[in-house]
Amino acid sequence: MATGRAYTLKTENGGAPRRGFNTASYEEIKGAQVADSYFHRTLDVLRARGMENTPVHVEVAYKSSNPDEWFVVAGLDEVAHLLEDVEVEARSVPEGTICRPNEPILTLSGPYGAFGEHETAILGFLCQASGVATAAARCRMAAGERPVISFGARRMHPAITPMIERSAYLGGCDGVTINVAAEALGIPASGTTPHALVLVLGSTEEAAKAFDEAMPQEIPRTIIIDTFDDEKFGALIAARAIPDSIYAIRMDTPGNRRGDFLDLMREVRWELDRHGFGHVRIFASGGMDVDYILHLNPVCDAYGVGGYIASAPMVDYSLDIVEVNGEDRSKRGKRGGRKRLLELEDGSRKVITADAAIPEGARNLFQPLGEELPANVSSIRRRVLDQLATGAYTHGSRAT
Repeated sequence: MATGRAYTLKTENGGAPRRGFNTASYEEIKGAQVADSYFHRTLDVLRARGMENTPVHVEVAYKSSNPDEWFVVAGLDEVAHLLEDVEVEARSVPEGTICRPNEPILTLSGPYGAFGEHETAILGFLCQASGVATAAARCRMAAGERPVISFGARRMHPAITPMIERSAYLGGCDGVTINVAAEALGIPASGTTPHALVLVLGSTEEAAKAFDEAMPQEIPRTIIIDTFDDEKFGALIAARAIPDSIYAIRMDTPGNRRGDFLDLMREVRWELDRHGFGHVRIFASGGMDVDYILHLNPVCDAYGVGGYIASAPMVDYSLDIVEVNGEDRSKRGKRGGRKRLLELEDGSRKVITADAAIPEGARNLFQPLGEELPANVSSIRRRVLDQLATGAYTHGSRAT
């Protein structure tokens, strides 16, 4: 039986034991203790040569030969916090910008020793958050006007739950389910009823009634209906249990029981409509992704998306030196020299060298890192939605 007491992990190789959870502390991240060892060794070598303060210019970008790929830039808020006391000039695109391959999203200029050991953390912040935000944006596009709720926090380490939920919301999700994340975002936590409530109370009817009696009026009554019952009968049981307050039923049918989930959903819709419950919406969860959302759209009203968003493939950014001591210097396969990312009058983008003339009407997207990072993430989310609404992006183009 768990006692709730903290414990210490014992090590067999003489290493320093860790207490509690297997996550790095705030101090370890800020102190670059999470860096790959070769960055520490690189600084040791440069210090031995007296070159740790060599000025460099680096760029972060995602490289691909497919120009149709796109991704949502996220994680810049944490990078800005990491570098706030570091001797570096950092410039970036605004968080929530939708970019394409080979467009730089972040530049850093300063003595290499000031920030070189932070490369691991910088890429970690950006790669995962951007992957989550991009998956959320694809689901948002696929669902159209139908609500999409982030359901995936339970699929990932709880220590990064706030990052996952922030990135999912930023990318276009309408809500998140974890209270601590919702509070940070300034939105109410979303949620339905779980199978656990039905199992403990013994029936869909009792679970619906108990939830309706206990919950504040402003919480939507979305009742799960397939714990014990056939879906069409479970939907009617839930609707008849709380006919005046039910908002939606949730279908979370296991994959091995679904058959054609769309046909099953049509059956549920038919029965609800013909028994006077046409106002009751249908909410689907369990294995949702872009293709499944597109398949269910003819009938489904809302989606809970879990692993597809929370465990989305990262956006595989790289951080590369392109200038050393004022001289162009870059590795094979990389585009050397300082660059600017411009937004042209027609809304398209163009990458130019830093010394090239900016065309009339064009706008330089780079700005001081953190300059446009509002506390309210809803404004960043709106930036993403506005870009998606231009029609320049398709839900099927993957960035990984």
